[in-house]
Amino acid sequence: MLRPYAIPIWKKAPFIRLLLPLIAGIILQWYLQIPIQFIVSAFIAFGISFLLFLLLPIALRFKMQPLQGFIIQLFFIALGAWITWQKDMRHQNNWYGNYYKEGSYLVVRIDEPLVEKNKTYKADGYVETVVQDGKTIPAEGKLLLYFSKDSFKTNLAYGDRIIIRKNLQAIKNSGNPGAFNYQRYAAFQGIFHNVFLQEKDWSVLNKNPKNGFWQLIFFSREYVLDVLQKSISTGKDELGIAEALLIGYTNDLDKDLVQAYSNTGVVHIIAISGMHLALIYLLLVWVFAKIPLINKSKLLQLVLILSCLWLFSILTGASPSVLRAAVMFSFIAIGKTWFKQASIYNSLAASAFVLLCYNPYYLWAVGFQLSYLAVLGIVIFQKPIYNCFYIKNKWVDKTWQLITVSTAAQLLTFPVCIYYFHQFPNLFLISNLIAVPLSAIILYTEIALIAFSWIPLVGTWLGKLVTGLVWLMNKIILWINDLSFAVWDKIPATVFSTWLLYAVLLSFSAWLLLKNKKYFWMGLFVILAFELQSAYNNWQSSKQQKLIVYNVPQHQAIDLVSGNSYKFIGDSILQEEGLLQNFHLKPGRTAQQLNNRTDSLAEVFQQGIFYQFSNKRIAIIDRPLTAVPLQQKINLDLLIISKNPKLSVSQLTAVFNCKQFVFDASNAGWKIEKWTAECKALHVNFYPIPVKGAFIYDTGM
Repeated sequence: MLRPYAIPIWKKAPFIRLLLPLIAGIILQWYLQIPIQFIVSAFIAFGISFLLFLLLPIALRFKMQPLQGFIIQLFFIALGAWITWQKDMRHQNNWYGNYYKEGSYLVVRIDEPLVEKNKTYKADGYVETVVQDGKTIPAEGKLLLYFSKDSFKTNLAYGDRIIIRKNLQAIKNSGNPGAFNYQRYAAFQGIFHNVFLQEKDWSVLNKNPKNGFWQLIFFSREYVLDVLQKSISTGKDELGIAEALLIGYTNDLDKDLVQAYSNTGVVHIIAISGMHLALIYLLLVWVFAKIPLINKSKLLQLVLILSCLWLFSILTGASPSVLRAAVMFSFIAIGKTWFKQASIYNSLAASAFVLLCYNPYYLWAVGFQLSYLAVLGIVIFQKPIYNCFYIKNKWVDKTWQLITVSTAAQLLTFPVCIYYFHQFPNLFLISNLIAVPLSAIILYTEIALIAFSWIPLVGTWLGKLVTGLVWLMNKIILWINDLSFAVWDKIPATVFSTWLLYAVLLSFSAWLLLKNKKYFWMGLFVILAFELQSAYNNWQSSKQQKLIVYNVPQHQAIDLVSGNSYKFIGDSILQEEGLLQNFHLKPGRTAQQLNNRTDSLAEVFQQGIFYQFSNKRIAIIDRPLTAVPLQQKINLDLLIISKNPKLSVSQLTAVFNCKQFVFDASNAGWKIEKWTAECKALHVNFYPIPVKGAFIYDTGM
């Protein structure tokens, strides 16, 4: 009996063959910054080559089909590079950065309602004009605006135009080891500068006519928030989760509560994602399949489903993450309606292709990666896992289905989660088994609350029901989070180790699904490679000896590192588990495998402000110091100045013969500028941390 012919995945899903070269072009352009002249030349050359290929005799074209495919691949690589170049705002002739210089005035349009922070109001601005030397230059480009809350008196709204007269600040990274690359993240949004504005730094010009589409989005968002805030008035935690779950509004979320959701593997519940659209999509499919007349027309069902999906996307604020999910499910719905055997892989690839053509920088967005990996994991693994057991009982079978979906989604996402978040939720199955159906009920109840809040009695009881359900979900998540084994934390990960994890996962998956032993041996080989790189990293970390001065605004933070142990010198608030430590210090300590905090290191000898670390002499000055000139200066390798001490560089050079001065982020900006000027005048080496980022000093050399 002949074996059935297996159709390759790229035959059933042709968009995959277009998506992969597009991604390759995007990556090449971002990292290599290929000149536009070369990209256009390649684009034209590959296009002409393809047209010339079509002029060949049919027999010759058939023999040379691989060459045709290769030309098409090169064409889409060039397309990806061109789209990425075009999306970079700095390449546009009218980008404001091409004209702006210190002292220029900017006319800026407020592009979103202001968001209240602890000490400021934040808003996205869009530059319309640069005013320079009395001339007005039309310009464009995004800008982050921070208005001082203490001096903020004028009510600003979306669409208002203001003129600002303060120098812009380039967005920079903190430079802390392992820290989030905020500069790149902002660049992907087309934002390269921010500005902090006092009342004297800006004035309102006029009230602009508002864009109707965006005004509808902002109005809908405000309406939903107003209904939730009036209906859920008994608990801030309940309100924050309800707002995040329905429309992705995170300003009222408690940071510790968010961490608990992350630790238990259900943070996707409070981040608008594909799960929310999936719940809406499944509900819509079921509802429209039951309604007479509508259930007889597939086209009408498709139109209604897509309309409702996009309406929900608008009501959630039309954020990029929900737009990704909306496009993805739109392709799935269209594929199932018009193609009897539509490939889910082709739908996924097509939606990703469209989104990357719209914004190639989505490729680096964590939400984009996790969204597609989760869906792909469900498509590949859910059915094989589900078929491992046959369960007769209907409700047990439903539970087993939910378990298999959570497991399948986790399989392809956990290496990326470890890379970005350095933790793995050990109890994700239990927490998802409880939280996913409960959050679905909450979501549907919230939608009903928004729809019927105008009916007093119904709105009141729906509000109480939402409050109670969210309270219950929070209590369950917090209880799971409090279990000592709930999360495997501080997992070091690199790009290379992440790819190795995927290679292990895919090798053994192929072995189990395809019953081919070569994939088993391949998996064992990759495990060996993974263990070798882990051993090498462990060996390297055990030999490290360094001093790290972190860039934590308004705080002193220094780690003396020996092997996997470290001694912390700095503000007590940074010694506590919390947002400051988790954001500024924890990523670097995890990346460097610093898992043993100690009050003393064998390699460190301290006396007063002086430290002997290996063969390096270090002084840390964080209080006023009387500097009396000495006949013989004290030799130092490093002098760290913290907490705004009253002293000058000239006083210090009279006492210390120091190779390098370091001014940390706990000092005031004006003092650092003053010390910097003194260092330049005295020809002294210096390192201002707020300007250059964290300072890492290898003491073992």
